[in-house]
Amino acid sequence: MDNLLDLMICLIPGLKANERVELIKKFDKEDDFSLLSIGDIESLIGRVLEGARWKMSDIRVMAEKDAEKARKLGIRIVSWREESYPPLCREIYDPPALLFYRGVLPDPVKPMAAVVGTRKPSSQGAKRAFDIGRELGKAAIPVVSGLALGIDSMAHRGNVEAASPTVAVLGSSPDMVYPASNRLLARRILDSGGVIISEYPPGTGPRKWNFPERNRIISALARGTIIVEAPERSGALITARFALEQGRDLWVDKAGISSTRSAGTARLAEEGALILSSVKDILAEWRLEGDPDQGRKNNKNTEQGEAAGLASSMAAYLDIKL
Repeated sequence: MDNLLDLMICLIPGLKANERVELIKKFDKEDDFSLLSIGDIESLIGRVLEGARWKMSDIRVMAEKDAEKARKLGIRIVSWREESYPPLCREIYDPPALLFYRGVLPDPVKPMAAVVGTRKPSSQGAKRAFDIGRELGKAAIPVVSGLALGIDSMAHRGNVEAASPTVAVLGSSPDMVYPASNRLLARRILDSGGVIISEYPPGTGPRKWNFPERNRIISALARGTIIVEAPERSGALITARFALEQGRDLWVDKAGISSTRSAGTARLAEEGALILSSVKDILAEWRLEGDPDQGRKNNKNTEQGEAAGLASSMAAYLDIKL
């Protein structure tokens, strides 16, 4: 069964992400791995797994069930060992051993930009997230974000409006879209050629500790991260830290620095993060050809379509807030 070995490895309790990958490197047959005991695993990773009480036979049964569940739900699985695994994710210290996804994995050649921020943005911050997402899409740059309320959702919506294959990284499994109010947006993402992706197997609901973990994947998939608006102690600042640790570019949006909800964004700017005034700054930094305004120049109906799209997205945002 495809990916069964790697599913087994990922289901062993207490393993760190990099330890799972190290085990994947050491084994290529589930029958060989199935013979290992808890002590064998501990010897391989060089530490004790506190409170370990599992049996490898049970782990295998669970892996078989997860594989079948994924198949029935239309969720695909890509392993670290496979060529189709996102190459930028492979570069980080603690890459996810497996990714579960619906949709189409991003083109490994195309650069992507992460756009994140607070779940409770100002109206200006929400509009800026939408505009940035749309302008990135016009420049053929997919947005990576977390499908959360607020900045994430608006950036995804803007990217979708520009017909870009946006990437949503969840803190739950792909069949458990959270928040539920974003299920329609998730469908739009898939319909526009994007992807819903997670390191969590089918049936995994949103847990608070999942979200900081998934933030490392958001920043890893992208060539650079944009913080639109973030207060102190925002989860977006965790993504910013990951971006820097992973050697990615980091921007803070110029308009978001002065907002009443952006103390964290302002601090990043003071500490040396690049200031983003326009998507053209990104194109110049990455030496890419493209014009985020090209669609407006070529399509007489674009202005009307964009206005309707922004109005629709802002209405959806306001409905969520209410």
